[in-house]
This record gives sequence, C-alpha cells and structure tokens, in this order.
Amino acid sequence: MFKKFAVPAIAALIVGLLVVPVVSAECNCVCDTDPDQCQSQVSKQVREGKMTMGRNQHTHKRQKWVRIYLYEKDPTTWDIVGSGAWGFLDYRPEGTEFKFLFVGKKLEPFQGYTLIYYPDPWPGNGLICLGSGTADELGKVKIVGKGDPSNPYYTPPVDTGDLPADYDANAGAKIWLVLDDDVDCVGQQMTGWNPGEYLFENTLITFIDTDD
Repeated sequence: MFKKFAVPAIAALIVGLLVVPVVSAECNCVCDTDPDQCQSQVSKQVREGKMTMGRNQHTHKRQKWVRIYLYEKDPTTWDIVGSGAWGFLDYRPEGTEFKFLFVGKKLEPFQGYTLIYYPDPWPGNGLICLGSGTADELGKVKIVGKGDPSNPYYTPPVDTGDLPADYDANAGAKIWLVLDDDVDCVGQQMTGWNPGEYLFENTLITFIDTDD
C-alpha cells in the first residue's frame, strides 16, 4: 500500500512547496492618525503611483493617490533651500471633494499655517483655504482633509470645483503652505507676503470635480 500511494503523495507535496501563494498587500497602519507611520508602505506606493483607493462612481475606474512635494524656496532666486522646510501632499486627482493628506516638516514651532490653493495673479483673488494646523515643538504640522472626523488633524474636505479654476492664469494649480496671518480665507485673497516662511509647490496639480 505504501508503494502505491507514496509517489503521488510526494509529488503533491513538492508541487505544494513550489507554488507561491498570492498575498494581497495591505497597510495595517493608521494613516489618518499619524501619516508618518505609513511612509514605509503606503507612501511608497503612492509615490510610485501604485496605490489605489476606491472607485469613481462615474467612470468606475480605480482612483490613485498622487503625491507632490512643497519646499521652502529662496525668494530672490526661487531655488529650493536644500536644508530648509518641506512637506508632502497626497491627494486624489478627482472626486466630489478635494481630499488630501498634508505633512510639513522643519517649520517654525508653534506657528499657525494654512494650506491654500493659490491662483495667479497677486493677491490670489479667489484662492481657497484647504485647511489649517499649528506646527508642534519639532516644527511638524499635519492637516488631514479626509477620513475620520475624530482625527485630531482632521479638516473637512473642501468643494473646490475643478483646479485650476477658470480664473487662474496658470495651466495647473499652485498649492502653498502660508502663515495664518497672511491669508484671508473669507475674502479669499492674500493679505501679507512673507515668502521666506512659506512652502511652495514644485509641481502644479489638476483636480477634476466629478459633481460639475
């Protein structure tokens, strides 16, 4: 009896060892609570354009999170300050609201900042405030325009319409992090100019409002 079943059993065992199971990659970290926890997993996938979140109800295509970086720049040359403050913005390029996650670093501790969409020309009439936050003792600020409202960094996503807006002189939308005191979110324009304290876009973005 052993001889009769030994060969098939051994063959099945070998095949089982050679077959590599397909495992779905999931992030078990809590990105909304602390975005930095996900940099090794989710952020890498976002940066490489591999991470998808949900489906668009109109196109039924899976949406991707896109990442851009913001930097402190030299106001005289507009070159990036190599050792200066910086941040990253992860956002969905389409949807009914502009959903995003922003993290800024090496900023002024305990300073209040506002993340804005800035349309040219100056003073940015029609600009949109996306959310605000205060840098901690290490100069880090987090603004999370998505997910759980109980998140301490949460801000309600904004109905921005398409970005850039039709009144913007640019082909793409500029996203800036500015001082709270330099922007009028109600009047929708800049009221001060301290560029050495801001983070500026290094890439223009586009956003499609699927409600339009």
